Amino acid sequence: MLIALMRNAKKSLSACQAARDLGMNRPTVWSMMHRIRRAMITDEAKLLQGIIEMDETYVGGKPRKKNKSDDDDENNTPNLRGRGTKKTPVVGMVEREGNVKAVAVSNLELKAKDLKKLIMKSIDTQNSILITDEYKAYNRMNKVVPHYRVNHSKEYVKGDIHTNTIESFWAILKRGITGQFHWVSKKYLNAYITEFCYRYNQRMQNDSQAFNSILESCVYAR
Repeated sequence: MLIALMRNAKKSLSACQAARDLGMNRPTVWSMMHRIRRAMITDEAKLLQGIIEMDETYVGGKPRKKNKSDDDDENNTPNLRGRGTKKTPVVGMVEREGNVKAVAVSNLELKAKDLKKLIMKSIDTQNSILITDEYKAYNRMNKVVPHYRVNHSKEYVKGDIHTNTIESFWAILKRGITGQFHWVSKKYLNAYITEFCYRYNQRMQNDSQAFNSILESCVYAR
């Protein structure tokens, strides 16, 4: 039953909610859910092919709303967004009409050499085209894989050059983490990302196929 609940919840569900639905203790359900997430780890050796969109996002929940009294504080500064935030970076790559791969990294792992390693590990560079935004760490990726960029300060779509697919996946991931879990520790963040990637990659499977696949993986993941 828990596998079916996790499979069918597009934005996932919390251990508290699952425990209420199943009439079980939250710690037991939490442990079971993480075992299921381990079973959702897909074959990392299978490379992405075709038109690949690559992007980064930042996960860590929404900042608390400041008190009105803080408005008069001369040191009061707005909450930073994007690459200036203290949230955890997540790098993702997605095939158009295909699968997605994503992983949480540190702020020190967003340099060109780090992103190049991820590309070489995750993408079939001989049979793919990479599309990214204008982030400077992607400047020389055309030496690794054919590379096109979209400048978001000017436009979001230029024919087939866009990152809308990966941004749609980020929307699902962030709404799930913010809306269902509210906060996720860095220690377990990749486990939750694995769950969202698995559900996205298995979206074309029928429920019985997906259920049997996870159940079989759970047996071998013990």
